[in-house]
Amino acid sequence: MFAWFRTDIIIEYWPLFLQGLKTTLILTGIGIFFGTILGLFLGLGKIATVERGLWKWPVQLLIRLPSQIYIGFFRGTPLFVQILLIHFALVPLLIHPDEGLLIQGEWALYLKREYGALISGAMALSLNSAAYIAEIFRAGIQSIDRGQFEAARSLGLSYFHTMKSIIIPQAFRRMLPPLGNEAITLLKDSSLVSAIGLAELAYAARTAAGAYARYWEPYLFISFLYLVITLAMSFVVHRLEKRYQSA
Repeated sequence: MFAWFRTDIIIEYWPLFLQGLKTTLILTGIGIFFGTILGLFLGLGKIATVERGLWKWPVQLLIRLPSQIYIGFFRGTPLFVQILLIHFALVPLLIHPDEGLLIQGEWALYLKREYGALISGAMALSLNSAAYIAEIFRAGIQSIDRGQFEAARSLGLSYFHTMKSIIIPQAFRRMLPPLGNEAITLLKDSSLVSAIGLAELAYAARTAAGAYARYWEPYLFISFLYLVITLAMSFVVHRLEKRYQSA
């Protein structure tokens, strides 16, 4: 370490940094998991189409259009604004002791007090990443030759089985690099959740910096932690790419 770098600040606030690291990884994991699931359905919804027949307009209005609106909103507005909107408007609407649409009573009060910021942050990151992952799925699926669809239909496979057994497995190889990039982006974007008081890495650094009025040590330290995690994630994605290319 450089002589001017005060390691005692890091040592003193090590428990907070450790808790922040744990929270950051939890947020990232939740965002990737639920974002991938929701993104898959949104991506399929955006390209859903019925060329003719009774279901043509219902599919357009009830599946394709809502998917396009969702993706457009979450990709076209800042994540920071989405976090504030979800934390101060959506979550109180869903979880409220008296008027919660999903959870009420003492359980709602407990969740708000103990996990309110975590729920809001995880929800915001999941909903935001779903919009970007949906576009990754859409592009990956549409990159598969149309003949694959026609061959599957000629064999009598349903749309669901065609996607599950033929199209998505092939498209996944092409989607893996952008999915890895989205996971890394989500990890770094989790620092924005500190704005609602969640004790993740950026919050820990801000707390230590405020106590000592020194900014090099805490912010360089969390930068190092972010760098290590992103390099590890990049390595895993690279290994998966090589594995699927050789398969």
